[in-house]
Amino acid sequence: MRQGRDTGQAYGPYPPARRDTAAPATSPVVAAGHVPETMGVMTHNVLVTIPISHYCEKARWALDRAGIDYVERAHLQVLHRVAALRAGGGRTVPVFVCEAGVLSDSAHIVRHASRRAAPSRRLYPDDPDVSEEIGALERDLDARLGPAGRLWLYHGLRGRRDIAIRYGTTGVPAWQRRALPIGYPVVISIVHHMLGVDDENAVAAEREVRQTFDSVGERLSDGRPYLMGETFTAADLTFSALAAPMLMPPEYGVALPRPDELPAAMGDVVRELRAHPAGAHALRMYGEERPR
Repeated sequence: MRQGRDTGQAYGPYPPARRDTAAPATSPVVAAGHVPETMGVMTHNVLVTIPISHYCEKARWALDRAGIDYVERAHLQVLHRVAALRAGGGRTVPVFVCEAGVLSDSAHIVRHASRRAAPSRRLYPDDPDVSEEIGALERDLDARLGPAGRLWLYHGLRGRRDIAIRYGTTGVPAWQRRALPIGYPVVISIVHHMLGVDDENAVAAEREVRQTFDSVGERLSDGRPYLMGETFTAADLTFSALAAPMLMPPEYGVALPRPDELPAAMGDVVRELRAHPAGAHALRMYGEERPR
């Protein structure tokens, strides 16, 4: 359960061109049991984020579902790299500093939260085969849907400084919020370069998103209420969180623009995908399973 956002630290802002805004899966935990000296005396679990990042939303959702108290330290893109390093992670977020050490990948944060949740709130079953199937689906979504949705979003919002300032600064330090209107052209140029944002890649990204939605819709076509059958799992959480850039769910961890606030072409895609069986599933997951 989020205790609030600590905006008093001079960490940093916007997302990298990684498949996940998190460290590689080969190094999920840094210095297990050790709190980096730069974090000071550890009185709370700390989640370092880019507030609008869908990978950070994935981590927030899992922690909230498990009832784990934490303080969120939010930062703008690009500056987030400094924050992640100071927290003991790599150059990407989310980074979660807790009694287990420093978890620097959204998938590992979800696993950690699931292990500490009440049995009825866990995201992976005890059956190792089913758990592995969920993990495989989660990895595929992290690798394909996550980057594609992010690139599509940045491409569609080119030139919309107003939306970035209004919705991209929730909970960040005041100095970052004041600096963004001035530094926006430089920051967005860096982000676009890192993510490869251009017309051709945006078309490919939207195609990837639609293929993933169709695949999820096919899985749900037998009438099952959840991706793995009768129980909400990490697969539903991951798909719903990573689909958020194309759906703009009102229950997202921070405020997102409404479809009618977006450029017309983007708003049309959001409305179309909300009506898709996979999009309707994600919105239902937000409505029924996302802790307030």
